[in-house]
Amino acid sequence: MRRSLVLVLVLLTSLLGAPAAIAAPGHQITYKTIPGVGGTALRAFVIEPTGRGDGPFPLLVMPSSWSVPNIEYVGAAAKLAKESGYVVVSYTSRGFWDSGGEIDIAGPDTVGDVSKVIDWAVANARADGTKVGAAGISYGAGQSLLAAANDRRIKAAAALSTWTDLARSLYPNSTVNKQAVEVLLAAGHATGRPGPVLLEAEDAYRDGRFQEVVPISAGRSAASKIAQINGNGTAVLLGNAWNDGMFAPGQIADFYSRLTGPKRLMLSPGDHATAELFGAAGLPNEIWESVGRWFDRYVKGTANGVDTEQPVQLKPNNGGTWKKFAAWPDGNADTVALDARKIHAGWNTVADSGTILLSGALQGFLNIPTGVSLPFVDRDVAGVWYGPQYPRSTTLAGTPKLRLTVTPSAETTTLFAYLYEVGPLGLGALVTHKPVKVTGAGRTQTLDVPLEPTVWNVGAGNRLALVIDTVDPRYLTESTRGSTVTFGPSSLTVPKA
Repeated sequence: MRRSLVLVLVLLTSLLGAPAAIAAPGHQITYKTIPGVGGTALRAFVIEPTGRGDGPFPLLVMPSSWSVPNIEYVGAAAKLAKESGYVVVSYTSRGFWDSGGEIDIAGPDTVGDVSKVIDWAVANARADGTKVGAAGISYGAGQSLLAAANDRRIKAAAALSTWTDLARSLYPNSTVNKQAVEVLLAAGHATGRPGPVLLEAEDAYRDGRFQEVVPISAGRSAASKIAQINGNGTAVLLGNAWNDGMFAPGQIADFYSRLTGPKRLMLSPGDHATAELFGAAGLPNEIWESVGRWFDRYVKGTANGVDTEQPVQLKPNNGGTWKKFAAWPDGNADTVALDARKIHAGWNTVADSGTILLSGALQGFLNIPTGVSLPFVDRDVAGVWYGPQYPRSTTLAGTPKLRLTVTPSAETTTLFAYLYEVGPLGLGALVTHKPVKVTGAGRTQTLDVPLEPTVWNVGAGNRLALVIDTVDPRYLTESTRGSTVTFGPSSLTVPKA
């Protein structure tokens, strides 16, 4: 009789369904207005887990990218809520779309909004204020790092396609990244309300006074807050693309090396935001999978082995599997001597760095590099040097470095250095590049110029070639037509894995 009663109860349970307390985990999404700094209304999607009890639940805060609304992370947030039990707040950054306020370029109010969102989620969304992470892409990534410096509640941050040094990103070696600045300004005006700082910066740029914008960079750059981030012990994951046309990888690698807490660096093919784009929508993506595991370990406290893995993970820019290192690669290197040359400045050549967003995306998605035919590079207006042929396939890994002896005839000249892999027909694929401004008419000087870092597989029988000219459509050039640049004996050092 007792056995029959048990069987009846089991059957009824299976027919009627499990009690609500053990319902299958899921998620719910609501649209909220959250008061930011000064009461500014921030419009947000709040994604909460269901079927996991009453909480409190670990919290992830995700500020939106520049000119992108709060729907940006909802796909990824839904997965994190359903599969891992997070409360996620994906909100539109102040000054954009339907959020209030004005764009202050990650100024104090924008960064302070992250903490205000944490406060609200703890009070209103069953969030656990002792288990907090911050994540974002681009503008949201920069905010996450800056907020982590200010708010000790943030245990972990994931910053994708981020900047860590704003001046170094948009004004590398005192050269304006014209295409990046124009894209950011156009998008800001189209989707938001620029505040005084942005309007003044735009006026300075239009008037050729971009150097006057540089002082605002420090307070808006995580590189200047490294002591606070390290002091807070924040676990930081950085993910950028080799060909990021806005926030190039060199500043990321240097910032990573200065972190003393738990850290991971992931660099992969692509351009700005392309490597992690589909993951934000909730689609399978190896970058976002790493982000989820990172938060599971350092926000939830799950022992998932992330802290035992090699922290530097680099995917070759021209294809191949991830290469993993204990630290930023700085091992064996080849040094190529560069003989003396003289070129005329102010003229463009067929060598250039490509178009931001487009060129890097083609490299990342289709493995189509920014190319050049070396025989068509005019030797009167560009220096061209070839390295030795590699008898077997070789992987470059790290930061190529130039030591240039140079004498410009004009007071100001902009040089653009391009490193190519070149096949037997003289067709080159752009490996990396860097601009540098030279000043001092008639003054011979020695410049140490790190190119942007890379991991690149050079095919057997191919060689490297260096091209230096004085005009590139991506940047504002200060070269003068009719002037000259004389290169004395110089050298190129290329690191190998």
